[in-house]
Amino acid sequence: MQVKLSIILLVAFCALLGATGQIFFKLASKNLSFEIIPLLTNWKLFLGLFFYGIATILFIFALKEGNLSILYPIIATSYIWVTIFSIIFLKEIFPLYKWFGVLLIILAVGIITR
Repeated sequence: MQVKLSIILLVAFCALLGATGQIFFKLASKNLSFEIIPLLTNWKLFLGLFFYGIATILFIFALKEGNLSILYPIIATSYIWVTIFSIIFLKEIFPLYKWFGVLLIILAVGIITR
């Protein structure tokens, strides 16, 4: 089954939303507590859940139009987004050799989606 470009782009957007959710989960973890009131007032946690939830719902709709074996590897691009966002927003350091891994992910997704 040939997958439409619009569906591939939708799944790539899902990966972006999921990565955004992960950044908010990381930010939320700094103030995370198992006490009910602090947990319920942790807006970063809920924002992360929101982004993750929207990504999941959109991905399910995308699955109606394409093969899971083609679309799911595109979600791997979330690793790339998390890397970029972690450097920008969390000021994490990412060594050069790890960028090689990012390149491999890009190549693999390109091969699988052809």
